[in-house]
Parts: sequence; structure tokens; C-alpha cells
Amino acid sequence: MSKSDDLERIIDSGIVAVMRAQSGEKLVDVAEALLAGGVKVMEVTFTVPNALRVLEEVADRMGDRILLGAGTVLDPETARIAILAGAQFIVSPATDPEVIQLCRRYDKIVLPGAFTPTEVVQAWQAGADIVKVFPSDCVGPQYLKALRGPLPQVRLMPTGGVSLDTAEEFLRCGACALGVGGALVSSRAVADGDMASIESLARRYVDLVENFRDGTS
Repeated sequence: MSKSDDLERIIDSGIVAVMRAQSGEKLVDVAEALLAGGVKVMEVTFTVPNALRVLEEVADRMGDRILLGAGTVLDPETARIAILAGAQFIVSPATDPEVIQLCRRYDKIVLPGAFTPTEVVQAWQAGADIVKVFPSDCVGPQYLKALRGPLPQVRLMPTGGVSLDTAEEFLRCGACALGVGGALVSSRAVADGDMASIESLARRYVDLVENFRDGTS
């Protein structure tokens, strides 16, 4: 698929599941559970031990059934090895122009992190496809609405503080997609191997986004 197709896939999905755990050994199963629940876009963060190997395993097992990304990417070197391992998009908690440039070189989607209006504009001007507003739990949905006022052209994805209780309000305030971490892929569920609860939660998030967009929520 082309980069534009992948971007459309993220926006259509509305959810980017953040897979972060103390061990990577169960994350392929987590990816399967997320997909079974309807979540088709997910990232493996580089805080996971042996994250590169996990990326490769998820990419090999899941193929094009999902759109797989790498998260917590802090430098262009990590971005490159993640892309070579199968990552189709790159997410960072901050904005590094060299990471954005590397992603553009490989024609991959990049979601750099930003917080203030100045940082959001700088990330967008540097070539972000979507700006990850992080950490959103410190400010909530109304902050996203405030950013969208003067910056309606910028695609914003809140990450941090997105839960079943706040997701609809983030969407109402202009989020193009939601970055959902521990509220969807909890460390407890991963450690216990409770894939059924992850699948169930994934389905609830998918239903919430679909209902909001259909106007039935």
C-alpha cells in the first residue's frame, strides 16, 4: 500500500493501540487479540525489551492484516531499523526533525509528539503526517479543542489519558484518531495472558468510534 493509503487506514480506524509491556514474549498474542476485537492499527514501543525482535515477529505473523508501527522512537537510527523490521509508521513522544526526514526518505508515516501550540506547528511544518498530542492526560479533551481552533489543518492524535470514559469527548474535540495505551492493553492483562479481556476492550473501543462517527452515540 502507498503512504496515503496507510494514512487513510489510520484515520479510518480511529484507534492506534499502543503495545507496551515489561516483556515482549506475549505481544504477538496481544496483536492477535486486538485484531480479533477489530483494532487494525497498533504500535510496539521501543521501551519493550527486545522490541526489534517483537516488531519482526508481529510483522511476520500478522502481515498486511494490520498496520504496524514502532513507538517511542527517539532518533533516526532507531526509526530506520524499525522500518527495516517491518514498521509501517513511526511514533515518537517528541519532535526530532531528523526522524521526520528519515521517514520521508523511506516514504513512511510519522507521528511526532508535541504539546504546546508552538511545538505542534513546528512538528507540522517539519512534515508530520499526524501530530501526537502528548501527554494528553495532563490537559484533557478541551485542550485539543483549543488547539484545533487556530490549527484546523493539523491532524491531531491525543495519547495519554484516552479511555472509554474520555474517548468520545476527544473525538468530539477534533481528534483524527486516538492513541490508546494502558487503558486498552493493560500490563496486568498482558502479564496474566488474559487475551479475552484485551479483545473485549478492543471491541468496545471500535464500537465507540463507529457509533460516534455514525452519530449514534
